[in-house]
Amino acid sequence: MSLYKIARTVVAIIFFPLYRIEVKGKENVPNEGPVIICSNHISNLDPPVVGITSPRDIYFMAKGELFEKPLLGKLLLGIHAFPVKRGMRDRNALRKGLAILDEGKTLGLFPEGTRSKTGKLGKALAGAGFFALRSSATIVPCAIIGSYKPFKKLTVIYGEPMDMDYYRTTRSSAQDAADAIMSEIEKLKKNYQSEYSSLDK
Repeated sequence: MSLYKIARTVVAIIFFPLYRIEVKGKENVPNEGPVIICSNHISNLDPPVVGITSPRDIYFMAKGELFEKPLLGKLLLGIHAFPVKRGMRDRNALRKGLAILDEGKTLGLFPEGTRSKTGKLGKALAGAGFFALRSSATIVPCAIIGSYKPFKKLTVIYGEPMDMDYYRTTRSSAQDAADAIMSEIEKLKKNYQSEYSSLDK
């Protein structure tokens, strides 16, 4: 068994009961072909949570500094992370992300680029739009809703794949595409909150 599979199994055993994780819409993630899962970002625990709830193995970017430590760097590579230099346009990371998609694999992105301390959605960076426009990947929006407090419910929702043809054929900017993705994530959150509040009545 690969290190990724081992890590995923261990984390799942701990996280699912600890955070009472509920998963919705896993069937919206295609079984084959390149996929980009784009999620909101509320905690440093988001990558492993998306990793254990997605039906497919996911490759994530991680801070380049983490790979400077030999043992940690090898561990991160083993669990499908690859380095990105934050605060600048990292061409190597962009090429690596596109190569992953060219191989028909799944790339996990947090369009906001950094965690939201309030839980509210932040402004999307252009990176997610870049990968969406420069690849043929299916874009699946994802919303993480709740808090990471032990034994409090945490919900992960995978939305229906987005149709990016308009943005690809009209030569839209990467920022426009990223904004559209964030809009879909926001809809997932609002629809869930509306549904949840109606059940409480």
